[in-house]
Amino acid sequence: MRALLYFFIALPIVALPTLVTGQNTRFSDPETVIKDQFWGNLYADGGTSFFCAEPFSNKGFLLTNGYVYPLAQVRSALACGTSSQCKDNDRYRQIASDLHNIVPVNSRIEMSRRNAQYENLSVTGVEPDECGIRQSAQFFEPPATVKGDIARTVAYMVSTYDLPWAGAHRVFLGWNESDPPDDRELTRHQMVAEIQGNKNPFVLDPSLVERL
Repeated sequence: MRALLYFFIALPIVALPTLVTGQNTRFSDPETVIKDQFWGNLYADGGTSFFCAEPFSNKGFLLTNGYVYPLAQVRSALACGTSSQCKDNDRYRQIASDLHNIVPVNSRIEMSRRNAQYENLSVTGVEPDECGIRQSAQFFEPPATVKGDIARTVAYMVSTYDLPWAGAHRVFLGWNESDPPDDRELTRHQMVAEIQGNKNPFVLDPSLVERL
């Protein structure tokens, strides 16, 4: 017994790596965040749409705020009901206010993709549209230029808020590897971190995605 006890005591304590640097604790009112922080601060001087890289100087009616990790899947994971019912759920409001997950999207594209699962559709023969988007039934494949951005955002949402993957894990691993962070993604990440007060560690170190 003493030998067994000594064996356990003598084992070194190995600290597990910390994959997140905190949740969004600054904002919890999605409507106000979208109006004041997303359009009124982050994109106050314009920018480019997420999927098609179309430049814009102001929101306009052709653009809307889109969620990389779909809110429909957040509601399903939280089992809080419909979008109206979930508005009273504090956890949902916190997640829906996270700027790391919100991007400017063409309204037409957002309507068609908001409930879709991410997937590789190129192997199925589905042809891309003018933006490089492939869609089929409930599946959506983004342009190659933002696949890594999506993978690292989904990884952040999964790790930070204990949500399920919004598609097959293998898909995001491949996208993260094929599309590393570029200047645009890093610049946006830094701006969001300054506004919201927390970072996405998967943007700073993409290799962390492989450890989820």
